[in-house]
Amino acid sequence: MRHITKRPSVHRTPHGTRQTLQHYIADLIYGTNDGILTTFAIVAGVSGGELSSGAVLIVGIANLFADGLSMGVGNYLSIRAHESALEAQGLPEEEAYPVRHGFATFLAFAIAGSIPLVPYLVPGLENRFLISTLMALGAQFLVGSLRSVVTTGRWWASGLEMLGLGALVAVIAYGTGAGIASLVHP
Repeated sequence: MRHITKRPSVHRTPHGTRQTLQHYIADLIYGTNDGILTTFAIVAGVSGGELSSGAVLIVGIANLFADGLSMGVGNYLSIRAHESALEAQGLPEEEAYPVRHGFATFLAFAIAGSIPLVPYLVPGLENRFLISTLMALGAQFLVGSLRSVVTTGRWWASGLEMLGLGALVAVIAYGTGAGIASLVHP
């Protein structure tokens, strides 16, 4: 029978809100950013393609679950692979609970990803796409600026970084939807 020894670990379980946020910051930013951008890309693409509000909700909500779960599982598997590579090199464990990181990514994605869909849930609301755009870009700036609470970055620089990248993705998604719609419906 093979004797299994406990692998040395440098993992430190966070205590308190600030330490917990710092520990999971990569997962939270990754999930939040992708949740907002992916869902907004769907909203922009569907709007650019001049499809219905119902289509926005159907595809957007399906995205929240499918892509959010995929990202959570991907993050979990990525951490497990990293830990396995460290073990193969005889290096200590860095993360003892990869499932928690996967869940944090999924949760951040699902919550933040719902923001661009909110205007499409309000019956009779005018200018849904404009409101969704403002909400998504505002959320990008807010999340970026809040990042500075647990990092060393300046709040406005972190906010502008996420806002700028979010705006770029939004323009590309809308343009893609509009371009494909013009090809499909000349």
